[in-house]
Amino acid sequence: MSADGALEGRCLCGAVSIALSDPAEAVEICQCDMCRRWGSAFYAALNGGEARISGKESVSIYRSSQWAERAFCACCGSMLWFRFLPTGNRSYSAGLFDGAKDHVIDREIFADRAVCWTELSGNHRRLTATEILAEARAAGFSFEK
Repeated sequence: MSADGALEGRCLCGAVSIALSDPAEAVEICQCDMCRRWGSAFYAALNGGEARISGKESVSIYRSSQWAERAFCACCGSMLWFRFLPTGNRSYSAGLFDGAKDHVIDREIFADRAVCWTELSGNHRRLTATEILAEARAAGFSFEK
């Protein structure tokens, strides 16, 4: 934690660092095919308030769908964040932050898409693809092409 209470993190090579104010105390796990393909078994997302990002010149952004973009370090390839374009909200890769190592799982989304080698134990909420898309539609979002 920084002096102002922000959770500090960095990519593997240190070219990009992020200080996240008001970090959530739990992570959300996404088991969708795209997050798994993005370079991990699943995506562990950490949300919070404002983020101060250093090393922006090393950030590369990939538009992965009509509603999302994913950022990574152009130097080392570390996943940095997922941004939901309709709202502009970002979730940051929990693995960037040493201070998040003891965070619990709040919920697991697209849990029915998990493959056997990414199944997580523990007592946390698990939402299927149908449930998470229904939740998004109820909030006014559409993912139809």
